[in-house]
Amino acid sequence: MRAFLPPTPFLAVDATVLDANIERVAAWADDRGLALRPHAKTHKSPEIAHRQEDAGVSGLTVATVGEAEVFAQSGFDDLFIAYPLWLDEERRLRVRRLAERATVRVGFDSLAAARGLVGIGVTGLVEIDSGHHRSGVVPADAGELAAVAASEGLDVVGVFTFPGHSYVPGGREAAAGQEAEALATAVASFRDAGLVARVVSGGSSPSLAATGAGLTESRPGVYVFNDAQQWELGACTPEQVALTCHATVVSHAGGRLVLDSGSKVLGADRPAWASGFGRLLDHPDARIVILSEHHAVADLFGEALPPLGSTVRVVPNHACNAVNLVDEYTVLEQGRLVDRWAVAARGMNA
Repeated sequence: MRAFLPPTPFLAVDATVLDANIERVAAWADDRGLALRPHAKTHKSPEIAHRQEDAGVSGLTVATVGEAEVFAQSGFDDLFIAYPLWLDEERRLRVRRLAERATVRVGFDSLAAARGLVGIGVTGLVEIDSGHHRSGVVPADAGELAAVAASEGLDVVGVFTFPGHSYVPGGREAAAGQEAEALATAVASFRDAGLVARVVSGGSSPSLAATGAGLTESRPGVYVFNDAQQWELGACTPEQVALTCHATVVSHAGGRLVLDSGSKVLGADRPAWASGFGRLLDHPDARIVILSEHHAVADLFGEALPPLGSTVRVVPNHACNAVNLVDEYTVLEQGRLVDRWAVAARGMNA
């Protein structure tokens, strides 16, 4: 019986491209002697995580306790919550239960937060700020914080950072260099405090090619899918984009392409440097120039417009946000429907 595609708009995963991305980055980590601990907040899918596991990853990174619970329920037993968790009584109980089923690491960047991790079966990593200026301590202060946390009973196994400032054109190599320098400073501060940083964790998808010096593990996330941001930053080629939104051409108003894939499926992310609200995989020069809830308007800049009623493949600006808007992936091989995968950790924000 023929398998039919769902009505547009829907998020589709090209399984062949997905597997190639997974294998390529696994080989990259192997070549550098790095553990690979991908960030599963991108895909939120046990099926994809199992494919990463088959490629040899050391464990998974997640952003929330809820995400960790979903992946633990799916059999993953080595999890890093790369976030400075603040544990109230209810969340502390959840983390304790999680640690009974899996090896759990948790990030912290204050002594108060570290105290909340004591006695619940987890280990801790000090988060440092390597230039993104979001969360994390000054690198030189990491050892002092780790020593005090250790004196209060927390097993502090190392340091981690996120070079989020790699998400700017031309900034990937510089961000990777600043990350390496910051981590080296943090590791030295551990030594000065009489500690050993057994885990030195960093990495991002944009800075991946320049990352590695001084790290023991890397935590890229978006590389499994790639998106319009990665494409525009030069971190991937169009052929490496595995996630697209299939959309129908509903109008040619104004000489442009009007699609049924608005912000409610693509997400509304558009960094200041981005050239549009998304791109069209099969029309590389096109840009989404207007985005509302149920409309995406693409300018093809003189290229012939696909006919009304036809389907085009839209590359979201930010895969992680688009994924969190849908319940399932439509999985394709050579354009044919082969499976559907639940976005099992969708909405697990706590």
